[in-house]
Amino acid sequence: MQCLPAPSGGAGRGEWNSGDPSAPALPSLASAPACLQRQSHCSPSLSRGGTHASEPLPARPPRRRPAMAKRSSLSIRIVEGKNLPAKDITGSSDPYCIVKVDNEPIIRTATVWKTLCPFWGEDYQVHLPPTFHTVAFYVMDEDALSRDDVIGKVCLTRDALASHPKGFSGWTHLVEVDPNEEVQGEIHLRLEVVPGVHASRLRCAVLEARDLAPKDRNGASDPFVRVHYNGRTQETSVVKKSCYPRWNETFDFELEKGASEALLVEAWDWDLVSRNDFLGKVAVNVQRLCSAQQEEGWFRLQPDQSKSRRGKGNLGSLQLEVRLRDETVLPSVCYQPLVQLLCQEVKLGTQGPGQLIPVIEETTSAECRQEVATTLLKLFLGQGLAKDFLDLLFQLELGRTSEANTLFRSNSLASKSMESFLKVAGMRYLHGILGPIIDRVFEEKKYVELDPSKVEVKDVGCSGLHRPQTEAEVLEQSAQTLRAHLVALLSAICRSVRTCPAIVRATFRQLFRRVRERFPSAQHQNVPFIAVTSFLCLRFFSPAILSPKLFHLRERHADARTSRTLLLLAKAVQNIGNMDTPVSRAKESWMEPLQPTVRQGVAQLKDFIMKLVDIEEKEELDLQRALNSQAPPVKEGPLFIHRTKGKGPLASSSFKKLYFFLTTETLSFAKTSSSKKSTFIKLASIRAAEKVEEKSFGSSHIMQVIYADDVGRAQTVYLQCKCVNELNQWLSALRKASTNNRGLLRSYHPGIFRGDKWSCCHQKDKTDQGCDKTHSRVTLQEWNDPLDHDLEAQLIYRHLLGVEAALRERYQLLRGVTEAGVSPTGCDGAPEDSLAQLLRVLQDLREAHGSSLASPAAREPHHLLELQT
Repeated sequence: MQCLPAPSGGAGRGEWNSGDPSAPALPSLASAPACLQRQSHCSPSLSRGGTHASEPLPARPPRRRPAMAKRSSLSIRIVEGKNLPAKDITGSSDPYCIVKVDNEPIIRTATVWKTLCPFWGEDYQVHLPPTFHTVAFYVMDEDALSRDDVIGKVCLTRDALASHPKGFSGWTHLVEVDPNEEVQGEIHLRLEVVPGVHASRLRCAVLEARDLAPKDRNGASDPFVRVHYNGRTQETSVVKKSCYPRWNETFDFELEKGASEALLVEAWDWDLVSRNDFLGKVAVNVQRLCSAQQEEGWFRLQPDQSKSRRGKGNLGSLQLEVRLRDETVLPSVCYQPLVQLLCQEVKLGTQGPGQLIPVIEETTSAECRQEVATTLLKLFLGQGLAKDFLDLLFQLELGRTSEANTLFRSNSLASKSMESFLKVAGMRYLHGILGPIIDRVFEEKKYVELDPSKVEVKDVGCSGLHRPQTEAEVLEQSAQTLRAHLVALLSAICRSVRTCPAIVRATFRQLFRRVRERFPSAQHQNVPFIAVTSFLCLRFFSPAILSPKLFHLRERHADARTSRTLLLLAKAVQNIGNMDTPVSRAKESWMEPLQPTVRQGVAQLKDFIMKLVDIEEKEELDLQRALNSQAPPVKEGPLFIHRTKGKGPLASSSFKKLYFFLTTETLSFAKTSSSKKSTFIKLASIRAAEKVEEKSFGSSHIMQVIYADDVGRAQTVYLQCKCVNELNQWLSALRKASTNNRGLLRSYHPGIFRGDKWSCCHQKDKTDQGCDKTHSRVTLQEWNDPLDHDLEAQLIYRHLLGVEAALRERYQLLRGVTEAGVSPTGCDGAPEDSLAQLLRVLQDLREAHGSSLASPAAREPHHLLELQT
């Protein structure tokens, strides 16, 4: 392996952030809230899972975090659309959605073909800086030969989302996309009131703008600015082909005393033939400016509602579920009492005196149980106690279950936590088993049907003798196809004992043993197997087969024919998971042709489960060490890298396809995935990962990775992805992997240095500071993200705070019993059970958050926003 040499293109120096010296330091213990001052002997002393080396996910390295970190995240579910207009000559459409945050595309759903009522059912979570303004959903119609049509959009402001603490959910009408409202970017102004002999003057310096909307076909604009005040209008010069123009022009206006008129600054795109395009405006309150005398900064461009030409036609509706969550994450030390208390309860198991986990389950509503289960699971994964946590939940579930056929069938905390556990710890395992089978189903696109009432012979085509196939032939051929897929799937599962993550095997071992202890009789001999398959088959494999895109097995949804094949295959897997019970056979008798394969599959699955759970502690540790030594890549796949050939005016450029690996140490690439020789960039040297303007190379979906070479010089490598989703996934992975790097850039150039200037801002200095701010905090959440202990603890605290009243009520009910029994002793020597400790910890965290919100930085108003009207 060789280190990447400095490419000929080079990169701008940007603005280097060496350790962020401006960030506030951690508070001293003398002035810290109670959670920082409390001595360690007041809380149980616990290790962070040192004896539990079987966890598959490495913890994120310690962060260099200030006293608090503000984070925003959007949970987005795009459900479906209805009554969309027809955009194709066939009377239908091929709709998909694009999600933009502040006009930046971050998500593209799959296309649903030939429908006016598409169903997507896609979920995303986006991490953002708290300063974002809007999230917009554009419904598009995909066209193979022409530019995609815009059907309509839904726009939700940050304030509107903040007004729905539990999230926005429901149907909303699509509205027409109005060019006068499609504005983006910011403009840099210096405003001042200049005193004069007879009258003061209002001076407006138009310095520069960034991230303006590209209005021309070349992917740029020709921007200029008009400044209006007191009946006068002045204009800047036109900057050609730039969305990052610099003007540095100043305009003076006479300032009348007591004038209430606003200073209006408008940005326009100049067009030679057609009308100029509106790029946005800023209206400044002159009276407030007179009080401040002088202000300078970046002002966000706003749409002009007076120029709106939106029609009122029926464009259909979109069903959305969007939730904004703002979190203030405190230093790790503040959460230690809460984490240690929960860990103590899990370690003590059902013998614990306080039983906090059952209380948390009882006070958690059904609507947020999945979220709480996922957060708790991740928290205990980070502490090395995931297996113990799930084992505790298994025991609690078994303790209240009398009928074996109802075991783990409800949406209990145990069921939800196990679902989350398999997705977090077993997704790579799932891909290894199902990936080849799912790919084959998509590639073959065979017509498969077992239900005689649904067979349509016309859809099958002709046989080898050029005659239509009979219904019996269709059913037999379908059964053969499904049997082949089912046999391949069962074979892959049976071969996967050693590749199954050790923590998953150990958890299933505990589940199997607990269920066998609870139902030991001969009539319940299948119950331990069904307990395992209820999660492995019914809640993991079958949903992934049914919806492969939602489990990242495919980039697109299946068409109608492939969906039917997947549905029938998922039903067969469910029957095997149910151990082929008479009840499951009676429901759909037309599945009978698959019964021999299903019965054989039951025997194979039982044998697989016996081998799967036959794992001891030593073998578990050895397997985990081997897994850790392999260091699976964070992300991998083919990308196109930019190459420059020749020098001077005769130089040519092209993109070459290579295979890329991103690990926790390097970003490397080679000709193929199996090549032994590769080139790499050290992850610690990465300074930014950002998008590139489309006009730079005349292509879309290009990103740049800015890194420091061995002598500290900034270099850039340009990579092209095949779609907007792949682009944002790679950007997210690179940003999260390099989030703790020193010297991260605050600004960058979204263009390239071509000839003697930057293509974005036209500056001639190659080492010029960037003309746009970096977006290191904009990331997509993925199933293989590293764990973040502090964030998980904050989310648990937020949930417990919401049910604090129920916890206090429960404490009052249990107080008499607790006082009569043996209780743990608190710091003051008085008896204090775990529920009382929890309430005290919540009070400490509430005080810590109150101290952070009361800081001067948190109270300081944004004076530039106050200037805008």
